[in-house]
Amino acid sequence: MRRRVVITGMGCITPLGMGLEALWEGLVTPRRVISRITHFDPTGYSTQIAAEVRDFDPKQFMDGKEARRTSRFIQFALATTQFALDDAQLSITPDNAERIGVLIGSGIGGIDYMDSQVRVLDREGPHRISPFLPAMMIADMASGMTSIRYGLKGPNLCVVTACSTGADALGLAMRTIQYGDADVMIAGGTEAAINPIGIAGFCAARAMSTRNDDPEHASRPFDAERDGFVMGEGCGIVVLESLEHALARGARIYAELKGYGMSADAYHITQPDPEGDGARRAMQNAIRDAGLTPEQIDYINAHGTSTRYNDAKETLAIKRVFGERAYQLPVSSTKSVTGHLLGAAGAVEAIACVLALRHQTLPPTINYEHPDPECDLDYVPNTARPATLKHVMSNSFGFGGHNTALVMSQYEG
Repeated sequence: MRRRVVITGMGCITPLGMGLEALWEGLVTPRRVISRITHFDPTGYSTQIAAEVRDFDPKQFMDGKEARRTSRFIQFALATTQFALDDAQLSITPDNAERIGVLIGSGIGGIDYMDSQVRVLDREGPHRISPFLPAMMIADMASGMTSIRYGLKGPNLCVVTACSTGADALGLAMRTIQYGDADVMIAGGTEAAINPIGIAGFCAARAMSTRNDDPEHASRPFDAERDGFVMGEGCGIVVLESLEHALARGARIYAELKGYGMSADAYHITQPDPEGDGARRAMQNAIRDAGLTPEQIDYINAHGTSTRYNDAKETLAIKRVFGERAYQLPVSSTKSVTGHLLGAAGAVEAIACVLALRHQTLPPTINYEHPDPECDLDYVPNTARPATLKHVMSNSFGFGGHNTALVMSQYEG
């Protein structure tokens, strides 16, 4: 019999600010955080807007020397892990360290560090390249440095599945506990790709909104006038524990991570399956894994990127899973507020789902003004809504045809 896995701690850094309260209040009383890029001068780029983390100082979490040698996505992970551990009131000791693991993913990794070092190479030559470059650009180093910083001696893993990364990190960490390889896993996703090459690449792919003159309304999932996603940055980390471990130490339990489903489109490197087939199968797999039926799902936090293809095909997939009930099922995209956090999105959105369960409130899809005939579900437009929630789902889909769904439920002993 598989062990039950519960969520006992959470932490986040998002464009809405530091911590859970900033995230939740920014979602339900929506704060406008998308604006012209300040991390670098975006003049000449087709997209000049993003959802930046503005109030993060890495020197609050490490000394200045370490901060200069560490990629921003790793800085986010180290800080957010501290938030999550504090929230869980979990202490790492010699007695438990070997049973506590870490699985933090990143879709892109240290692209900021690589970008800056390429500029050094062009300007000053190869002898001036930092010896930290190889370590700082690889995606697994968020998990590696978190393990080192906090003395986590259990499984030390990383997953890279593009925009499904954060969700897959939680799902695979859940499996690690269920299989008995750890009692506790620190899991999530982290991303910091708002830099010249990161923005330029997605501009070239024509994936992002070019609503530069109206950034506050640029992220508009499911709206007929959507024109692309808005890049964000940040990190979401959760503390997952076996139920037995959590009860033994008297931990506060936020929710149960009940189901994990994944699938592949096997269709195209960036576009979703035109019939929404992969997304459908991921949702059905997650519901089945949770031991539930589609009728028991009370809310879906959609992938909802604000791109033409994703939003229409995700809507189609939801209809294929839920049938006529899809029209009564509330669906919203918190990316309308935070922007798209890429590899961190799935983890942050899972946290948003847990907070929705806790507050019995649906976060809205803001900027929903023009109905799209292809997107005709209840997207909780513009205003948060009270609801009775017991089982909720979070969807994440990534370039390469990755599809992931998580089901989280109110904890019942």
